[in-house]
Amino acid sequence: MPAVSRFFGIIITMYHNDHAPPHFHVISGGREAEIEIESLELLQGSLPPRILRLAREWASRHHDELRVNWRLAREQLPLNNIEPLS
Repeated sequence: MPAVSRFFGIIITMYHNDHAPPHFHVISGGREAEIEIESLELLQGSLPPRILRLAREWASRHHDELRVNWRLAREQLPLNNIEPLS
């Protein structure tokens, strides 16, 4: 599970050859969720509201980078690190 960013105790990961739609995983405090890249909708799992808000804020700033990483992951290539939320 390649981590592409870490901030405020939140880990953002993407998996190689993961299922559609394009999404990323958010891990925090032993909980995990999947968030769709385009809509930022919660696909699966649950997170505390604050963590979900921070993950969506981060993703909205990095849409293009997430799209690039999704393509890289589908091609089994190394993923790029993405700047954390600060």
